[in-house]
Amino acid sequence: MTHRLEDVIALFDGLFQGPFGTRLVRGGDEPLYLPADDACRWHRVIFARGFFASALHEVSHWCIAGARRRGLEDYGYWYLPDGRDAAEQQDFEAVEVAPQALELLFSRACELRFHVSVDNLGGEVDVDHDAFRVRVEARAARYEREGLPARAAAFRTALEGYYRDGLDLAGAVAAGCRHLTLPPRSFASQAC
Repeated sequence: MTHRLEDVIALFDGLFQGPFGTRLVRGGDEPLYLPADDACRWHRVIFARGFFASALHEVSHWCIAGARRRGLEDYGYWYLPDGRDAAEQQDFEAVEVAPQALELLFSRACELRFHVSVDNLGGEVDVDHDAFRVRVEARAARYEREGLPARAAAFRTALEGYYRDGLDLAGAVAAGCRHLTLPPRSFASQAC
């Protein structure tokens, strides 16, 4: 199966560009969320280096962020790069469990292999990769039991429709929109 960035961008934009004023954007070395500003009328979920998995991960952060957080650059969160100590790594993992659980569900929806990320390759602290993976999988199972947030449910349904059920982009967007209280909009991407 081919996982083209243009398709995942079209699915995201088709669901969320009109009703939420938000676009999915291919970026450079680091992912970033930018709210609309004078330079661009769209909120932007920017994923790293054109990686499909990065797009799914950044979308999962956006699906969890509430309205207030979506008004802040990078949702107002801190980020410490590689080299975190044990306490910093523990804080990082606590914040990452839910988004990585959604990323796992999104990956399954489009039949893409998921890799949990502890994101501390340069750190001197021992990271229990397997324990974190178990926490992410448990959170994904909880989402499955209790239900996903509406935006996450919409995105997952669109991914499943396109990648597993063979719907075209418009059909997959329409299927995903059933999880939203807002009507579907055109999914043509527009630059800032």
